[in-house]
Amino acid sequence: MDLTGLTARARRLALAGDRRLLGIAGPPGAGKSTLAKRLVDALGPLAVLVPMDGFHLAQSELERLGRAGRKGAPDTFDAAGYVALLRRLRAPEPGTVVYAPAFDRSLEEPVAGAVPVPPDVPLVVTEGNYLLYGEGPWAPVRGLLDEAWFLAPDDEVRVRGLVDRHVRYGRSRAEAERWVARSDEANARLVAPGRDRADLVVRDAGGPRP
Repeated sequence: MDLTGLTARARRLALAGDRRLLGIAGPPGAGKSTLAKRLVDALGPLAVLVPMDGFHLAQSELERLGRAGRKGAPDTFDAAGYVALLRRLRAPEPGTVVYAPAFDRSLEEPVAGAVPVPPDVPLVVTEGNYLLYGEGPWAPVRGLLDEAWFLAPDDEVRVRGLVDRHVRYGRSRAEAERWVARSDEANARLVAPGRDRADLVVRDAGGPRP
């Protein structure tokens, strides 16, 4: 399904009545954040984007826990905090804006209170690696989503794009290739079974990814 079809599907969800949550999952570098942003831009006031990456643990905490070398793995996020936010978003309170965190890639750190979600926005689009990961504290996420998509692009293209992204954010190409092979692809293998829990598997959403 191309971007036009995906946007139409998301619009139907937004117009279904009451608050709806759409989750976009997939391996690292699949294009989740790019697709989510395009959908929200196309839907305008009907939708807001809440990224799972806002629940990354801070670098200082990862170092304290000895997990900095595995940043991006399931246990390097505040999964329980993300679940709590989704539950709150499912039941908006009149007159109450919910503030969600974002993730600043230039800093490689989460930013609290960066995403306002007004109570009258009918669709929340959330995206991240572990939305369909059924283990540990991530298990409740699927049940909190009204619809879930899994992005499954060509792996060669995805990995090449991941390396390029790490280079843009300061790693040497050799460092980026080692990180992708050791960390990102290990996480990709973890999330791969999640496609069986998705309502829709998207092989090509259309359009280039930055």
